[in-house]
Amino acid sequence: MSQRTLLLLSQDNAHYQRLLQAARLPHLRILRADNPSEAESLIGEAHILLAEPARAKPLLARANKLSWLQSSYAGVDVLLGNDCRHDYQLTNVRGIFGPLMSEYVFGYLLSLTRQLACYREQQAQQRWQSHPYQGLKGKTLLVLGTGSIGQHIAQTGRHFGMRVLGVSRSGHERVGFDEVYQLAALNRLLSQSDVIVSVLPATRETRHLFTRERFEHCKPNAILFNVGRGTAIHTQDLLDALAAGKLAHAVLDVFEQEPLPADSPLWSTPNLIITPHNSAYSFPEDVAQIFVRNYIHFIDGQPLDGRIDFDRGY
Repeated sequence: MSQRTLLLLSQDNAHYQRLLQAARLPHLRILRADNPSEAESLIGEAHILLAEPARAKPLLARANKLSWLQSSYAGVDVLLGNDCRHDYQLTNVRGIFGPLMSEYVFGYLLSLTRQLACYREQQAQQRWQSHPYQGLKGKTLLVLGTGSIGQHIAQTGRHFGMRVLGVSRSGHERVGFDEVYQLAALNRLLSQSDVIVSVLPATRETRHLFTRERFEHCKPNAILFNVGRGTAIHTQDLLDALAAGKLAHAVLDVFEQEPLPADSPLWSTPNLIITPHNSAYSFPEDVAQIFVRNYIHFIDGQPLDGRIDFDRGY
């Protein structure tokens, strides 16, 4: 078998290099590009890329030997447009983010429902005052996206005694969900839901799924989380819904424009929590394990895990 050349294009190049060299993968030569000039000079040698999608995109036109790109992230949106070539195998990272996403969602959910920030302020004021609250048991959790991340969030919701509904393209039953529906049922489900979590990918069908009309169906005490892709929510319509009391709170980790501009009105919205797209990191140890498994599949001519369909967008 001829030797294959892997080019690393990541902020964690050195870490990935150590992990993959220790794996002693057969017939694999490992190169790394730590800056744009190195990437430009090495891209023509690469049969395989282990890359952050945004670092890979401007190099694809000159990647003449490329057969496979393993994204180090779950999101590969920037590689799916009509301005990008699609004549190679693209795989993303799946199956490792469920616990981290669940920690994020329920960490903020419990903070809001138990008013933890309020008590922290009262502590600073030496003020002893209790505030009413309701537990999560018996509440309805709606998760949009029933893959591995959605299933983990659903199972955590079940642990707290929540009723868990799901929305997916197929509407097929999934582990952890009481009921799963297709997208056509969304308005009806929103009217029942106390907590709404979107883990949807960026596709034509999910762009601006949440608009002014959609928010009209939400319960006024509902809490909306977006940990999928920022394009699922129309930003101005969300701001209007929060101001009008159509929703109680929103927690956003992803946005239509990232980084979020300093002049965005989202920053100053009182019932909105903003985090900088960090609900679930791609830890190199986890990504390297996925790459190792896929590399063995690759050299054996077997299907790769996490293969992206360029037409569907996921």
